Amino acid sequence: MRIDYHYFFLLASVTIASFSQILLKKGAMKEYPSFVRQYVNPWVIGGYGLMFFSVFLANCALRTLDYFTAPMAESLGYVLVPLLSILFFKEKITLRRSVGIGCIIAGMIIFYI
Repeated sequence: MRIDYHYFFLLASVTIASFSQILLKKGAMKEYPSFVRQYVNPWVIGGYGLMFFSVFLANCALRTLDYFTAPMAESLGYVLVPLLSILFFKEKITLRRSVGIGCIIAGMIIFYI
């Protein structure tokens, strides 16, 4: 059985997009002296740069993969972003957040079956 490497492109795309959202969140948590500086700072530029790279990887991945796999892989981002927020920002793990992540994972499993 041969594994198609385009699946790795798709998973890498989702993971990079999740890290991009974390960078953008980090940039939004800071106060800046001017309106321009608010959008021209390393966090925002890095976040949008990663987002562009993520779109490029997703485009490469979906050239050969069927579109059935894309929604399941994209929903992984809804799990990664809260987990990365907990890891990097020390956000609390609430029952509501845990139930939400569990529902998303259950939906991914049901969608795959």
